[in-house]
Amino acid sequence: MANMIEPNRIPGASVYGVEQYSYTVDGVAGKDYAAALSAASFKEAVAIEQSLSAYSEVVRQRMRKLDDLGTVMAALNYAVANLKVKDQESDDQAWVPNSAWVNETARKYGITLVFVENTANMTRRSLYNGQNAVQYAIDKEDNELKQDTVSLNSYVSKRDNSFSTASKLVRKALDASGSTIGNIG
Repeated sequence: MANMIEPNRIPGASVYGVEQYSYTVDGVAGKDYAAALSAASFKEAVAIEQSLSAYSEVVRQRMRKLDDLGTVMAALNYAVANLKVKDQESDDQAWVPNSAWVNETARKYGITLVFVENTANMTRRSLYNGQNAVQYAIDKEDNELKQDTVSLNSYVSKRDNSFSTASKLVRKALDASGSTIGNIG
């Protein structure tokens, strides 16, 4: 969100030969420079805060997907561990727990698992292929989650920085006005 800060020269007002200005922030006139910067910083922080909730939802969805894929992988690992013949070349079968949910979840994320027709079993080759496909999807999603997390942290830092800048400006303006009043009295 672009904040427009426009200086407005105050005609006939000068202090020691320096022209004085008031500032307009996004169409609101009559602010001094510190108040204008403070208002702009607060507006930036609020805009960032509003976009954070949508960004956070994307991160939550990725985490849910990783959780689902992890559960699918656990079911496939269970089936592989229960293959009866330990010979890698055999074409034996193993039962996959929660096979309907596992198959539906895998399809939801674009992974095709091949079950033996009308059963909850998968062949050794199908289990290995399924494990590879799910592991690839987990790795890909994990990398994207890490990138999103870095971006989210960057936005949070920007928001905090904007609030901090605005707060410092307000504090300085109050301190300056307090010392001016003190010097008058």
